[in-house]
Amino acid sequence: MRAARIVAALDAFRNAFPQVRPFYATKCNTDPGVLSVLHTTGARFEVASVEEIRILGTLGVRGQDVIFSNPVRAREQTRQASRAGVYRFAVDSREELHRVAEEAPGSCVYARLATGGRASVVPSEGKFGVDVRGAIDLLVRARDLGLVPYGITFHIGSQSLRPAALEAALGDVHTVLSRLVSAGIRLQMVDLGGGFPAAYDRPVPPLAAFGRAAAAGIAQLPYPVEVFAEPGRCIVAEAGTFRCRVIGVAQRPSGYWAHTDLGVFNGMMEVLESGGDLRYPIRDNRGSANRRRFHVTGPTCDGQDTYARDVPLSADLREGDEVLIGSAGAYTTVYASRFNGFARPRVVVT
Repeated sequence: MRAARIVAALDAFRNAFPQVRPFYATKCNTDPGVLSVLHTTGARFEVASVEEIRILGTLGVRGQDVIFSNPVRAREQTRQASRAGVYRFAVDSREELHRVAEEAPGSCVYARLATGGRASVVPSEGKFGVDVRGAIDLLVRARDLGLVPYGITFHIGSQSLRPAALEAALGDVHTVLSRLVSAGIRLQMVDLGGGFPAAYDRPVPPLAAFGRAAAAGIAQLPYPVEVFAEPGRCIVAEAGTFRCRVIGVAQRPSGYWAHTDLGVFNGMMEVLESGGDLRYPIRDNRGSANRRRFHVTGPTCDGQDTYARDVPLSADLREGDEVLIGSAGAYTTVYASRFNGFARPRVVVT
């Protein structure tokens, strides 16, 4: 992981979203070295578990600089987060609202709106969220339970390719804010969520396009609010490169295969999640002019453990060569397991 690239990506996000306060989505890459770089730049953090809060705490991140956007938590997660100083919690059900009131009384809550997320490469939506009426109901009930009706959030889907999705979601936010005024509630915060794309092997819309869409939607809100966002992938993906070793090359009826000591189950899980739509830039250290198309596969015995197909690599690729996989800093090592007994990748921040 290249520290300078992480800092540059965060600066680029801030330039594209000048009205927005970024809270890095910790789940994207939880390596302490990566988090330390972000903390040094003054970033705040969004978490999904108490373990993430613990890691951040070891780096000196204060609970008040953290938001807890996982909208359904085991009650002990809410209790422990509150004890660590976290006071802002997402909710999307009455049951969760009551758990927050019981375990973190007086906290600020923000309701999560449902969105389609249909323009994203990695499916991530459909599990969470309520409609406009449900969000209004939750925030009114929050006040009745002694909580602070603090804000509204949504998520446009992971690796989103459609900036206009922000404007559509902010249209629903406008409705919520307007209707809550009649109930005597003015929210303090709108959270744009995450999903902002990183470059892999194909062009993606620039962050500036998402920033313009957000600015257009924010300008239409009925009154001023703080605006947050939860960038993750676009901050760390392009800073990371996997360096893996070729453990064998084989010619089969299905083509040429390059077997590496990296696979789906120890870092490349998003290839499966996206049905192969997420394609990483891949090259080898041999750099021969004569090229051949390879299927690049992992070390396990599982038939799903193939993370790239028809990749042009050096025709004379052989055992011991190195394969380099770009844009590997997001949602890779956090998914890594020891399936079949193979080691997890080691993270080095340079």
